[in-house]
Amino acid sequence: MKGRIFTVLILFIHIFSPAQQNIEQVFQKLLTDSDYKNATIGIQVSDLDSDEILFNFDNNKLMIPASTMKLVTSAVALEVLGADYRFTTKIGYTGNINRNTLNGDLVVVGGGDPVLGSAHFKDFYEHPDFLDKWVQKIKDAGIQEIKGDLVLDVSLYDSEKIPPTWIWEDMGNYYGAGPSALSVYDNMFRITFSSQGKAGMPTQIVSTYPKIEGLEIQNEVLSSDENRDLAFVFGSPLDNKRVIRGTIPKNRKSFTIKASDQNPEKLMAADFISHLAKSGIFISGEVKFKKVDRTELQIVYIQESPILAEIVKVLNYKSVNLIAEHLVKQIAVKTTGEGSREKGIAVIKHFWKSKGLEGQFFMEDGSGLSHFNAISPKQFVSLLKYMHNQSKYSTAFFNSLPGAANGTLYGFDARVFEGNTLKAKSGSMTRVRCYAGYLKVDSGKTVAFSFMVNQFDGSHSKLIGKIQNLLETVKTTF
Repeated sequence: MKGRIFTVLILFIHIFSPAQQNIEQVFQKLLTDSDYKNATIGIQVSDLDSDEILFNFDNNKLMIPASTMKLVTSAVALEVLGADYRFTTKIGYTGNINRNTLNGDLVVVGGGDPVLGSAHFKDFYEHPDFLDKWVQKIKDAGIQEIKGDLVLDVSLYDSEKIPPTWIWEDMGNYYGAGPSALSVYDNMFRITFSSQGKAGMPTQIVSTYPKIEGLEIQNEVLSSDENRDLAFVFGSPLDNKRVIRGTIPKNRKSFTIKASDQNPEKLMAADFISHLAKSGIFISGEVKFKKVDRTELQIVYIQESPILAEIVKVLNYKSVNLIAEHLVKQIAVKTTGEGSREKGIAVIKHFWKSKGLEGQFFMEDGSGLSHFNAISPKQFVSLLKYMHNQSKYSTAFFNSLPGAANGTLYGFDARVFEGNTLKAKSGSMTRVRCYAGYLKVDSGKTVAFSFMVNQFDGSHSKLIGKIQNLLETVKTTF
């Protein structure tokens, strides 16, 4: 490592001006820090308006990107689907209506909407509860009784609940929720605990919301002196048992954690039936999940999502894994007619290859939660340059990225990076911290950058400070 550092330093002394050596000096301090001396680090900083690379270190090295992988996915979603694209959920029926009685089935056809009933878009829907709106539309169609089944068509996507390379620790927690053609309420539920007593004592589950039929929970969570959520939910997407281990803060009457719901379509069915019953509409049949012949379907209402530009903004600001996985499958639907992760990834990789992204990169999911993803800083910068210089959706993409002190860039000082000076996506998981985005430097130009650090020791907060220092130096140097 020392030999490599010395070689890099000599190279920069000969090639770069004295002012540019400042960034090398700052970077060299990071390399020699004991927390990073055995880490894998890759960096590239490039001028957006030319082919000039202003600074790089191991920029061709493939590394785990964590959530910066969402840039790969969201950019192609905008290119393939369009910034104004809306997901649609169709409510209708088969059979006929006679004297306010539907002799047939009530049908919901999933369109892959990732934010239906989402807490991120609670102000979007016209009605306080979108299901009340659906019920009203059914009433408007003259239906007061249903002699048939409630049929939910989730055939738009394949049956894969979550990507196969997600780890056991992640899949049961809220950020490990997988996509469904009928996702609802962010595909999560909440578990509220009581932790009365001293640290190390067992906790009690007070409630779960919303109620999930057939769910079995084994609670092994203990109270702790740690004042944060360290409880993890474990369970397969193919069964209804969940084990919760870890700790929550002691002496809390109420402490809530979030878990993934891998069968949201079942929750939607139960909730829809409840809303219908409250309005006096009863279904004599059962809940069934099957593909519906669209030629026999009479539509009573089409629920539209927010436009994709707004969805992508939530994706990149708040790093919502569920949205990213939906986009992968929706890209596949749009281009191949089949809503599968594998086909969506193939389309995404082909897109970037056609745009000149050099070399191979590995993509196992759309969100970056998989540890099997790998991409280089050089490839990230190429992506950023394409979206800025060539994409007709450059504004939507740029606006989807948080600035300093916003979204996942909450740890960056807005006084240092005022306004839209810094716009970037972060990515983090255990021993991984990455950033990729745009920075307006003091000379007036804008640069694209990618900083990737894998397998480091020490805290994330310390590394965030180091990277902010690097970015501030880039800002004042170039």
